[in-house]
Order: sequence, then structure tokens, then C-alpha cells
Amino acid sequence: MVAAGVHIVPLMAPGDVIEVAVEAERLGYDYCLVADEGFNPDVFACLGAIAGATERITLGVLTNAYTRHPAVTAAAAATVNELSGGRLVVTLLAGGSMVLSPMAIERSRPARVVADCVEVLKRLWSGDEVSWSGQTCSLDRARLGMGSQSIPVWIAGRGPRLLELAGREADGVILTVKPDLGSVLDLVASAAAAAGRREPQRFYLGRICYTPELLEGQRRTLSFVLMDSPRRVLASLGLSVEEIEVVERAAAENRPELVDELVTGDLLRRYQVAGTPDQCRAEVEQMARRHGLSGVLIDALSSDLSENLAVLQDSLPIIAGTRP
Repeated sequence: MVAAGVHIVPLMAPGDVIEVAVEAERLGYDYCLVADEGFNPDVFACLGAIAGATERITLGVLTNAYTRHPAVTAAAAATVNELSGGRLVVTLLAGGSMVLSPMAIERSRPARVVADCVEVLKRLWSGDEVSWSGQTCSLDRARLGMGSQSIPVWIAGRGPRLLELAGREADGVILTVKPDLGSVLDLVASAAAAAGRREPQRFYLGRICYTPELLEGQRRTLSFVLMDSPRRVLASLGLSVEEIEVVERAAAENRPELVDELVTGDLLRRYQVAGTPDQCRAEVEQMARRHGLSGVLIDALSSDLSENLAVLQDSLPIIAGTRP
């Protein structure tokens, strides 16, 4: 069975974040993940409120180890896990330009930063006192006040080192670029096999654009996605060498406007599931079967509550068409 989830990008009021999550549970979604977007409503405050307003749905955070020390993330996640009765998943990513650039934080050694964060989380969630020295962070006689925690760790990424880390360490991996799924999963599978462990669960994350308006709305974030992507991903989207150089320059200079002109309708359709509802349903089903997906997560990122609620309502039957 392919699980259905919603990924809330909190470009909205905190109360709307909570309402979207409650509605997702009512409709029958399996997962509700909330992104840590820095200058927007705080992810752990929102998840704490969502934990009290829901009963069944698995909750999740997508966060990074640049804007929060891993020990702070460990404690915040443990708090939400306790409040929700053990329903939390933590997803780590390298951190995107939308958050790090305005904070003037350089995204250096992302795979190492994420690896150290995974280590800190697992050690602190053991409930033991921890003294440990990593390359990007350390602990000195640290102990989590809430005791031992059982919290799955997922990794979302596009770079090869981060994907290999997911294969070695993660319980789940989130994939975001439709034409790159095969290459991504090869990297994850090879790393898992080399580590002698089972592959992590596979989740696809992206908005299902079943109307032209939804596809057009994806423009507002795709320039940042491109800036945060390695050459392999950019090539899979059909960008030329010259266009890839433009994207890399924009990333180096924090100038997303340089990329905006590359975000054509054709590029949006290559990146995103798009078409009529029936076409989207067929594409999601084919993608889930071909790549052995455990779940499909859709974006809710509008500042308009009614639009987010409509996306929840309309997207679930498209994903549900992949279920036996």
C-alpha cells in the first residue's frame, strides 16, 4: 500500500498550519510533515499544537543542522514525540537557500553536517549520558531530560554523499525530483547494500499539479530548488551546460532572479507531476510501482487556507488510486 502524506511549508499563519494538519487527519492522510522554514511560523511550536489536536496521523519535521544545534533538535523532537504519543518522524536535509542565505549561513560540508546530526540524535535518544566529538558539533556529558525515545530518522537530499548517507543510516529517504528518481535510488540502494542493511523506505515529495493554476504556483519555489541541486539533477531536468552554469552562478551569488527565466512551463512539467486529475493519477501510479515507493507526500504551501484545504481534498483520490 502506498501511504499518503502532506508536507506543509508554513508560508501561512500558525493557526492555518494547524488547521491543515487537522484536516489532513480527518480526510485520511497517513503523514503530516511540517518544514522548518526559519523566518516563518516555528515548526516545533506548530507541531506541538498539532500533536494536541490530532490522534492518529504520523507527524514529521523537516529540519537542518545549520540553524539549530542537533542537541536542540533532539530535545524539541523528543518533546513533540512525547506530546503526540510517539507519532513523530524527523527528516534531516542539508538546508535550502530560502533559509540559509538570508541568515548569511554558508552551506559547507552538508553531508558531514547531516551525518553528525544523525549521530547526535541517535545518541541522545538512547537516554544515556553522552560525551562525543564530531567534525561539526560535539556533546559533553549531555543527557536528554525526557529519557529514551524511539523516533525514526529520514533524510531528504539530492547530492550523492547525502543519498549514500541515507542508504547507510536512515529509516526513510525523501525524493523530490521526478526524472531523477532512478539515479537517486541506485545511490541509496548501493550504499545500503555496502552497509549490509535494509534499504530505507522511499517517499516521493512534490505538489501534484492537477490544474494549470497549481502548476503555475510551483514557479515560486522552483528557482530555489534548482539553486540547491547538483549537476546530475539539473541535467536530468534537461538543462544545458550553459543553463547549469547560470544556476550555479545564481547559487553562489544568492540571486534567484537569474534562474527565474529558466523556469518555463516545460521545465515545470518535467519536474512535477502535472496534467488532468486522471493523467496525474496514472503518472503517480506508474511512478509508485516503478520505483517501489512507500508513500507519496504532496505540498501545501499556499498562504491561502482555502487553497491548501482544496489541495488536500483533491489530491488524496489521486494518490489513493495507487492503493490496492
